[in-house]
Amino acid sequence: MKILLVHNFYGSAAPSGENTAYAAEAALLRSRGQSVIEFSRHSDDILRSGFSGTLKGAASVVWNPFSLRLLKRTLRETKPDLMHVHNTFPLLSPSIFFASREQNVPTVMTLHNYRIGCAAATAIRNDQPCTLCLDKKSVFPALRYGCYRESRIATIPVAAMIAYNNARDTWRSNVDAFITLTEFQREKMVRFGISPESLFVKPHFLDHPPNPVPWQERDTKVVFVGRLYAAKGIHILLDAWRRMGKRAPFLQVIGDGPMREELVRSMRGSEASDSVSFLGNVSRDDVLKYMSRAKLLVIPSVCYEGFPMVVQESFALGVPVAASNIGSLPYLIAENRNGKLFNPGDAGDILSCVTRMLGNDSGLRILGEGARRDFDEKYTADKNYAALMAIYETAAERRAAKVL
Repeated sequence: MKILLVHNFYGSAAPSGENTAYAAEAALLRSRGQSVIEFSRHSDDILRSGFSGTLKGAASVVWNPFSLRLLKRTLRETKPDLMHVHNTFPLLSPSIFFASREQNVPTVMTLHNYRIGCAAATAIRNDQPCTLCLDKKSVFPALRYGCYRESRIATIPVAAMIAYNNARDTWRSNVDAFITLTEFQREKMVRFGISPESLFVKPHFLDHPPNPVPWQERDTKVVFVGRLYAAKGIHILLDAWRRMGKRAPFLQVIGDGPMREELVRSMRGSEASDSVSFLGNVSRDDVLKYMSRAKLLVIPSVCYEGFPMVVQESFALGVPVAASNIGSLPYLIAENRNGKLFNPGDAGDILSCVTRMLGNDSGLRILGEGARRDFDEKYTADKNYAALMAIYETAAERRAAKVL
C-alpha cells in the first residue's frame, strides 16, 4: 500500500508529543513493508523569518493555496492509495483536504487535539477545562476570551479557520475517517458534529517496550512527568506533599515550565522539602530510567488530557498510575486494575490516594502487573498496526461509496 503522510511539525524549541507520534507511526508503517511518502512543513520556518514569518503563518492558517497546489502535484506524481493527515496547523491549512477530494484519494485524519473546533486546541481556558466552542459549534467564545495564546488578535485567524471550514463542510465532505486517541475525545467530537460512523479510537503505541524492573528492586518513590504549569496540577500535587510533611515519600518531578521557580520556592522550609527532587527536562531514555525504578506515577491534571504518552510508558514499565478523575484519564486508568483515581484539584484526596496505595505494597505490585497486561493487550506496535490498517480499509470503502 502506498500511503502519503502529511504533517506540519511544531517548532523544535518546544518538545511535541504530536511530532513524536507522527514519526513513530511513519516508522511503524515502513517496518511493516508499506510504502510511505511524506509531505511536511515545519513551524520553525516561521521563527526563522521573524515578523514576516509570523504574518505569513497567520495568513496560511485559514486557507493556504500554495499548500493546496503543491499537494495536488504530489498526489498526481506519487498516486498514493491513501492520505493520512496528522496536523495542518499553521502552514498547511485545511485546504489540503480539497486536493485529496478532487483526486479521489481516501483521506484519514488523526485528531491529536481539539483544534478543528477549539482555537486553543487544548479545550483549556484559564487553566481549566472549557468546551464552549465545541459544544456551541461557534467560535464566538474563543474570540471573546482570546483563547489562542491569550490574545484576541492572535485568535482571529485560528477562529476564522474553524468557522470557514465548518461553513464549507470540510470535515464531513473531505475526510473519510478520523482517529481519536481516546473514547472521551471521540465523544467530544461527536458533540461537535463529526459523524460517529467516521470516528475511530486508536491510542498511541510503544515499539520495543522495555522489560519492567522487578518489583523488589524498585525504590519506594513517586514520579511526576510533565510541563510545569497550572493545568497539569503540579502545584496541587506539591500541596499534598507539604501536607504529608516528614511522612512524604520521595517524589521526582521531571519536566520544566513557567511555574518551576514558584514551585521550588513553595517547597523551601517545608518538612517535605527533602522528599522532592526537581530534575528539569531530561532525555526520553532518562525519563524511562527514572520511571522504571518507581512504584507509582502521579498525573494530577485539572485539564482534559489527550493521551499522555507517559501513561503507555508507565504501563509498559509495569508502573501503576494515580490520576485525576477528569477527561480522558478515567478512560485509561482502571480502578483496581492498573491504578487509582482521585478528585481533580483536591490535594487532600491526592494525599489520601497516594498514602493508601503506597501503604499496600502487595496491592500496588498487583496494579503494576495489571498495568503491563494492559500495555500488552492495547498498546503494542502489532495491535496498533492492525487497528490502523483496519481504519485505512474503512476509509477506502467510505471514499468508494461517496464516488458511487
